[in-house]
This record gives sequence, structure tokens and C-alpha cells, in this order.
Amino acid sequence: MWRVLVSGVVLFPGLFLAFRKALPAVFKRWTEADVVLVSERLVSSIHAIMATSAGIIVVSSCRGNVITDRHWLATSFVIWYGVPYMSYDIFAMYLSHYYRLWVKGHEDYKGHSLRTVNSFVRKEFLLVLHHIALLTILLPITLFFRKDQGDYFIGCLFLTELSTPFVSLGKILIQLGMQDCWLHKVNGGMVLLSFFLCRIVLFPYMYWVYGAHYGIPVYSVPFHIPLSANLGNLCILAPQVYWFVLLCRKGYRLYKRQCSAKGQDSPLSSTEPLSKAE
Repeated sequence: MWRVLVSGVVLFPGLFLAFRKALPAVFKRWTEADVVLVSERLVSSIHAIMATSAGIIVVSSCRGNVITDRHWLATSFVIWYGVPYMSYDIFAMYLSHYYRLWVKGHEDYKGHSLRTVNSFVRKEFLLVLHHIALLTILLPITLFFRKDQGDYFIGCLFLTELSTPFVSLGKILIQLGMQDCWLHKVNGGMVLLSFFLCRIVLFPYMYWVYGAHYGIPVYSVPFHIPLSANLGNLCILAPQVYWFVLLCRKGYRLYKRQCSAKGQDSPLSSTEPLSKAE
């Protein structure tokens, strides 16, 4: 098991370093901040695909009895890849934050220091808290407090990563200057849809599945499961709702900007005579 754990520790930093070496050779005009950002998003997408695949396998294998059915990936994936990735990703996010300000010439970012780390934690507090919560809540529950039950629901939690590749693709398309192409627009819709279904709707769905298993209405499920389970779900769900609202606001702003640009490009919006515009 330790050899597999080490492989998870090596895999994600190794991919990150490989992308950092390869991308500058292809995109010669990119700054170090650009390379680090895209490298981080590519590794995040790879982990998300792995987690989603593991979730599909676990959920499909345990749907006969959502409480007692077992699959080895429910626990092993968390140990082998979940914990190493979350630990790595905090560091990768810090590097992305650091180089983004370093290329802008901020005086505090001429070298790594406690000040740069503190600035990163303050700016990305919710993301850092989210990662730490997963490390301190999901891991102990997965390993010690489930009494070998609920693999189905652990598989459902893996499926929350389905939206990550779309989020990453959006950032990469912007980095490539393709934010006005049709692919970016379609991807934006997929971001909202996958995020809403897999990071918000998924939680009431899990309560509904639990209630259906025991023959109780969904509104009674919170009173039927331990308080710690409700609090854990709430800790994971709350930031997802916040981020979804931010995504919707961003999408609405982009929509208004595009409508405004189309209006300015239209001959009818010009102050000159229509014949002259033609």
C-alpha cells in the first residue's frame, strides 16, 4: 500500500514539473505565471478524470445496497491519490499565486517568504479551507468512522470532480486568447451545468437515495443520520453554492458584455446615417 501511496505523491508533482518543462517549448511567449497556471489546471483535470472514473466504478458497483455494498476504490483512491493530490494542489495554487504577482513586479514577491504565503492564504482562504476540510474530514470519515459502510456515497463524492475539467478548460482557453470562440461559450454552459448537478444537486440526491433505502421521506433523513454526517455535508456543500453563485455572476457579466459588443458593431447602433454605414 505504501508503494501505491508514494506513486500518488510522485504522480501529481511529477506531471506538474513535466508540464512546466514542456509548455515553454511550445508557447515561447508565455511568462512563468502562464506556464504555472496552465500546468496546475492540466494536473487538476487529470486528477478530476481519475476521481470521476473511480466514482462511476464505485457507484455502479454498490447500487444494489447503498449501505453495505463495498468496493476497494472507495477507500484506496482516497489514500493513494486523493490525499496526495489535495496536499500537492495547495502548493501548486500557492505557486500560481506567487508567479502571477511576481511577473507584475510586486516588491514582496522577489522571493518566497512567510509574507507571500500569508498573502496567498488570505486571498485564497476559502479554497485553502476547502482543501484542508477535505483532508481533515473526508479522510478520517473514509478510513475510520464509516464502519465499512456507505461506499456508494463516497463514490458519489468522487463525482463532484466532474466539473473540474470544464473549469480548467475555460481558464486554458482564456490563456490561449480564445475566450470569444464558440468552444469557450459551450464550455461555459458545461461548467454551469456540471457544477450545478455534481456539486449541488448531488447532495440532496444522496439524502434521497438514503431515504429510499430505509423507506423514509427525504426530509427525515437529516434526523436519521449522525450529526457529524450532516455537518460534513454542509461544510462541503456551502462553498460549492458560493462558487456557483460566482460562476453565474461571471457568466451573466460575459453575456452582457457580448450583447453590448454586438450592439456597438450593429449599423443600427451607429450615430452615422445608415447609407454611410453601408
